[in-house]
Amino acid sequence: MLAVVLAILILPLAAGVVCLAIPARLTAAVTAVSGIASFGLVLALVPETAHGDLGELSGYLRADAVSVIFLLATGFLYGAVAVYAAGYLKGRDARYVRRCYAGLNAFAWAMLAAPLMGSLALLWIAIEVTTVISALLVAIEDTDRAAEAAWKYVLIASAGLSLALLATIFAYYAGAQVLGEHYNLAVQPLIDVAAKLPKTPVRLAFLLAVVGYGTKVGLFPVHTWLPDAHSEAPTPVSALLSGSLLAVSFYAILRFYQVAAAALGSGFPRDALLAFGVASLLLASLYVFGQRDVKRLLAYSSVEHMGILAIGVSFGAPAALAGVLLHVMAHAAAKANAFMGAGVFTVKFGTKEVAAMRDGVRLLPWSGPLFLLAVFALSALPPSGIFRSEFQIVAGGLGSGSYAAAAILVILVTLAFFGLITSATGMLLSPARDGTQTAEPGEPSAWMVVPVLAGLAVLFLLGIHPPGELTSLITHAAAQLGAR
Repeated sequence: MLAVVLAILILPLAAGVVCLAIPARLTAAVTAVSGIASFGLVLALVPETAHGDLGELSGYLRADAVSVIFLLATGFLYGAVAVYAAGYLKGRDARYVRRCYAGLNAFAWAMLAAPLMGSLALLWIAIEVTTVISALLVAIEDTDRAAEAAWKYVLIASAGLSLALLATIFAYYAGAQVLGEHYNLAVQPLIDVAAKLPKTPVRLAFLLAVVGYGTKVGLFPVHTWLPDAHSEAPTPVSALLSGSLLAVSFYAILRFYQVAAAALGSGFPRDALLAFGVASLLLASLYVFGQRDVKRLLAYSSVEHMGILAIGVSFGAPAALAGVLLHVMAHAAAKANAFMGAGVFTVKFGTKEVAAMRDGVRLLPWSGPLFLLAVFALSALPPSGIFRSEFQIVAGGLGSGSYAAAAILVILVTLAFFGLITSATGMLLSPARDGTQTAEPGEPSAWMVVPVLAGLAVLFLLGIHPPGELTSLITHAAAQLGAR
């Protein structure tokens, strides 16, 4: 399995370097091959980690059930976005195309690397790398608004990651009191000696990690970079930002949660996550109303779903934790579908303004209905994977006695549904205003439809009958997160 892990780490980076050197017309094929192959390599890890851990690999890498869940989300999105980009970037300047594909591959590489890091220090470095690469991709359109969004992102994310670095230092201090000064910040040894760790440094490390990495997750009140960056980035980048980067950053919080729950008991970390989760969900459920930019609308939906993840972990019940892990994968597929659908709309109508998009079902016979299904999935309507995951989260909350939190979750998710569906139905079903729309029916590119169909298939698979090995993987990962 070490060879598979190394291939996952090498292939996207190599593809990014190659894309800078070859003719622009070949970059789409190289990226698509790399993306699909990387997803296949991640799938190869599932049988090994569904029932046990690969443990430490070469001293710097580690793969277990929790990390493979997040690798699956990123690996699938990498392959889907690589295919989508072939249509989205068609006809663009050759230099822009090479830079964009190189950036996409490097971004995917960093997000695949983060869950495989064997220590909290290496994890911080990997997530810092995702910031640098994604900021460059946000600014790649070379407009004033894109530059402003990238600058805002860098400032807020850097401040947050400074706090995350301080959290890592506190975690090292706590571990060094028991494991010695040469301790390398690996997570499992910290969990093994959790009962002996000093409580105050662990408590500080967890709070700083939630706030610090929470800037990348998009948790309130450190979410403010997210709508701008998602709106101004090219659509393939927006899909990766929302479906993968936020989840990978949440993965870092989960690692600190494991240590804190083992050292302090689950009460303190669960209460902290509940507070951040409810605040994020409340903000997002209100802000999805009245958004004029379709990508900003979807960005606030991402804040909503990150809040759901935080609330789900706060419930602590096995069913809720399993729902959180399923939600990571289902949200990746649904949000990528929504962003890719929105990208088709922006290409077709030449604008991101919701009010200017009308009669989408007629003008986009494939992408219109697919976008509506993506919005339905994000709203947790059956039989999507998000319906299944949120049902498990709510059931876990009720089973753990968190009745008020579960009720708040249901109410706010329902509120967000109305905000999303109001905008979506206007874009898809409202007739065009006289003389304001001259587009002819038809899809901009088949390459922009195929990956959305694949995402829809994944959503239905996760909602109706997840494969047995995947169910075992989720169960094993939930047991790891719930272990005391």
